[in-house]
Parts: sequence; C-alpha cells; structure tokens
Amino acid sequence: MTLSRRVLLAATPALAATAFVPRMARAAADPRLAPRIIGNPDAKILVQEWFSLDCPHCAHFALNVFPEVRSKLVETGKIRYQFNDFPLYKLSFYAAMVARALPVDRYEPFIMSLFSSQEAWAFQQQDQGGDPLAPLQQRAALAGMSADQFHSVINDQTYLQALQASEDAAQQQYKIEGTPFFRFGNTSYPNDPETFEHFQQILSTAS
Repeated sequence: MTLSRRVLLAATPALAATAFVPRMARAAADPRLAPRIIGNPDAKILVQEWFSLDCPHCAHFALNVFPEVRSKLVETGKIRYQFNDFPLYKLSFYAAMVARALPVDRYEPFIMSLFSSQEAWAFQQQDQGGDPLAPLQQRAALAGMSADQFHSVINDQTYLQALQASEDAAQQQYKIEGTPFFRFGNTSYPNDPETFEHFQQILSTAS
C-alpha cells in the first residue's frame, strides 16, 4: 500500500487524536503486544514483516507467497519469521487488536483468515444503518471470541494507544512509509516481493 500511515491517520480523526497522548502513557507494557515469531529460534536470519490487515498488497503476499515461505524456509529451519501489525485505517486497528487478543496459537490462523476474506470485512459496503464492525465480529466469533470479549477489546483505549506506540516506534526506527514492509536481517525491503523466487533472492543478499 503506497499511501503513508500518517496520511491515512490524518483522515481518521478518532485515531489521529491518540497521536497526541504522551508516549509514556501509550507505551505501557501489554502482553498482547508481545512478538509473534514462528520458526526455529536458532535460525540464523530473522525476517520481519509489517503489514496492515486491510492492505491488498499484504493480502497478496500472505495468500500467494507466504505459504511457500513457511513450508520451504520457516519449517525447514532456515529463517525465523516475525509478524508485526502496522494498521493503516481505523478498522484495521480494530482487526489487529482482536487478532492479538486471541490466544497466541490462534493469531496466525486468524490473520490469514482476515486476509483471505479481506473484501468482505474491510471493503464491502454496509447497508445503510449497518454496523461496519459486524463482519469482523463474526470472524472473531469463529476464532472463539465472545461478543463481550470483542467489545471489551475494541473499546480498550489503553490497548489501542499501546499498539499505536509500538507502531510509531517501528516507523521511526525503520522509516516505514507503507505496507508491506520487510526486514531480512538488517536489510529493509519496502514492497511486496510478489513471488517466492524474489523473496529468496532478497533473502540471499540479506546481511
């Protein structure tokens, strides 16, 4: 997604307002924001991805490239892989909050299910007067989250601010301007690699 997060938040007043909360208040430790890493901890290279669950380019990578990355590189012990939420729009903030509030073993299956149904929950026009959160809540229910838990998560402002603080820190450290964004060891790559072969090529030059 080529638009920067700062531009997108500027168009989302409810979230943009949180940018003015003092950093110390937003950065309180929250176990829901613990790293989501898969693979052998002894693998030499850590590949990190920053993604937004409503980003079509991120969905393309998740559905068309990542399965091969997982089977041929992660499961064979060649790399570790870290998922980093970098939500761009208000609804993707809620989606990331819900995903990270699930048990850790349900995180990856849930985000993949959101990528595979992105059009339905992130972009489908709702009927007049409909609840735009309803499709997301339905998918959360399938992952085992009750309605009370869902509303508790999305209304947790401290959690939202902590997620945004984590995102702000990554943006400042790595100069992230859009999604998906990758780090292959110490090598940054700010686009969808588009194919497994290209992913491998970038990996081979990582430092």
